[in-house]
Amino acid sequence: MSETSIDEKYTLAGTAISMAGGTPIPVNDTLRKLLRYFINEDELDFVIAFTGRKSQTVEQLKQSTQLPVEQILAKAEALAARGILFNQPNSAGTMVYRLLPLLNVGTFEYTFMRKLEHNDRNRAISKLFHQLFGELTQMVQQNYDQFIPLLLKGPPVDRTVPVMENTPTGKRIKIIVGKSLDAPIERIVPAQEVSALIEKFDEIALGHCFCRHHKDLMGSPCRQTDQRETCFTFGKSARYTTQQGFARMISKQEALLVLKEAAQAGLVHKAYHPNFDILKDETSVCNCCRCCCGNSVENMIAPVINATHFMAEIDAERCTGCGICVEKCHTGAAFLDEDGMAQRIEDHCIGCGVCASFCPTNAISLIGNERIVRIPPLRTTP
Repeated sequence: MSETSIDEKYTLAGTAISMAGGTPIPVNDTLRKLLRYFINEDELDFVIAFTGRKSQTVEQLKQSTQLPVEQILAKAEALAARGILFNQPNSAGTMVYRLLPLLNVGTFEYTFMRKLEHNDRNRAISKLFHQLFGELTQMVQQNYDQFIPLLLKGPPVDRTVPVMENTPTGKRIKIIVGKSLDAPIERIVPAQEVSALIEKFDEIALGHCFCRHHKDLMGSPCRQTDQRETCFTFGKSARYTTQQGFARMISKQEALLVLKEAAQAGLVHKAYHPNFDILKDETSVCNCCRCCCGNSVENMIAPVINATHFMAEIDAERCTGCGICVEKCHTGAAFLDEDGMAQRIEDHCIGCGVCASFCPTNAISLIGNERIVRIPPLRTTP
């Protein structure tokens, strides 16, 4: 195989991965260099076989790869260990192999979810991801008028699960049900408290925050917290992450303790659902900071699209204008007006409850307001 044909196959593999879902990525030299760390040359044809059909059974792979079962299983196992394939049975018990996207949620997340040594190889991988993020940002900015309107129509990437306790007082944050709500609609409502969410699952795995871990390897540690093991996976995802060594199984008690410490650090609980469908059971929960999270306004490449059931409500009579809510706000929705009193931008509030949690006068409540928050990135390229 010539070097040129190898590059062509890495391009085809990169195209298949870019089409596998998640965040679309530029298929370029940076991606080809990155994929060389995760896909060996003798595995390229196997990955390319997922083009157009990202999920396949062994029987389907026998046809698409023309390989015997023994080789299919060996290659699938090796690629799963590097976060390229997801290998878990479906609801009928049939093993399914799914090609993972690079981002949201895929190879990047699983790579940095495990504890990594600060060595030359991992720093090189970190730099290539950082470079690719920059190129993705440039691609979006250069095609802003075409990309952003389309991206803003997409489903929510994550769902906010609010903090429910005011830290200074130890009291529960007041929840206001909107007066406009009439008879309840009969439908599934996702868990609105992390404690209830934890109780849903018997299999809970804990891994490193991939965003903060990546920043650590880049020499830019988190400004908000020293916590690193804050990324949860549940059920089938928990089995996958622990089998591949990306995370470790934990008890519900440990999970609740980690979540409490995350709330005390002002991190935002964000749940992820299969195919971005919030009516399906959660696959994972992240605890996100402002400075590292890939889905925060400080690191925005594509729009922030978040599902929430709440919005912050400020009691003007109790507000003292201390500005703590502005300091803690994850999306920049909170601000002080001309009179020095707290206000919030409704369209940017994800109802996380962090401002209410830290308010020293308990002046902030959460009001029921089910909606999708869509925040476009600032346009930086003319």
